[in-house]
Amino acid sequence: MSLTDILSPSDIAAALRDCQAPDSFSPKKFFQISGMSKKSSSQLKEIFRILDNDQSGFIEEDELKYFLQRFECGARVLTTSETKTFLAAADHDGDGKIGAEGIDHFKYR
Repeated sequence: MSLTDILSPSDIAAALRDCQAPDSFSPKKFFQISGMSKKSSSQLKEIFRILDNDQSGFIEEDELKYFLQRFECGARVLTTSETKTFLAAADHDGDGKIGAEGIDHFKYR
């Protein structure tokens, strides 16, 4: 399964266009524009699984900086500041990674 099986390619493209400039990425806005904020918990868990590049059950900081590239190969890498802000917003237990069980925090509803 791929992200475009769950999300509209045009919505993904619009979300990526919105954050092309360094330090312009807003997780909440990205989730809204891409359509992720409207998906069910099971769909979000599938998206999480796809984004979890090493299939560890967690998205660590090193994976998170490549978040946009999981949606489109040529997308930019998140800046250090964007990565740390995104991680802090989604890592509610403070372990330095986003767990699959924390999908409610990950989806930014």
